[in-house]
Amino acid sequence: MKIEGKKALFLGDSITAGVGASCGENCYVNVFGRLTGCKTVNYGISGTRYAVKKADAGADLNYISRVDEMCADADIVVVFGGTNDFGHGDAPLGGFSDRDPNTFYGACHILYRKLLEKYPDAVIVVMTPMHRLSENVTTNEIGLPCERLIEFVKAEREVAEYYSLPVLDLFASSGIQPAVDVIREKYMPDGLHPSDAGARIIAERLKGLLETL
Repeated sequence: MKIEGKKALFLGDSITAGVGASCGENCYVNVFGRLTGCKTVNYGISGTRYAVKKADAGADLNYISRVDEMCADADIVVVFGGTNDFGHGDAPLGGFSDRDPNTFYGACHILYRKLLEKYPDAVIVVMTPMHRLSENVTTNEIGLPCERLIEFVKAEREVAEYYSLPVLDLFASSGIQPAVDVIREKYMPDGLHPSDAGARIIAERLKGLLETL
């Protein structure tokens, strides 16, 4: 597809908000806009997740609850998240048949369907979580048992495929694995948030995917 001149909305967490980049202009969303000539609107909020977090009932800024606040029109919608559901969420992973926002699988179903209903003419892209240093823990940051990060990645892939949504699998193909010291130092110094160089890779990978559609 031709990207120049299109309007792209980005729904995400701290990485989309720009944490890790040296300044807002070097956030991957803004880099993508410069690379493509696309108008971008950033809906990234740090610490947020796909699934509802019980501990935040009534004040949770999960992705599903934020769709209604997004622009009414878009040519491209990009969803990037899941690492916080793994890292400090309290919703179980669940299974593919779930349609409950209190499970990760259920939240994926509800979110993707809601975006399709709001933006039936847009290209909706799901970006999976990237690798992170803690990706293999089985107890998360708030002390709850959790599945490994790869299981959240698989859930996003599976549900996106069900809705026929293109997936940018950053877990599989970003080239950023912070367990390798030299890679972490250059692209993801804190083991989670991409640097300016890491943000540019995300923007370039997204551009490349969209150009194939």
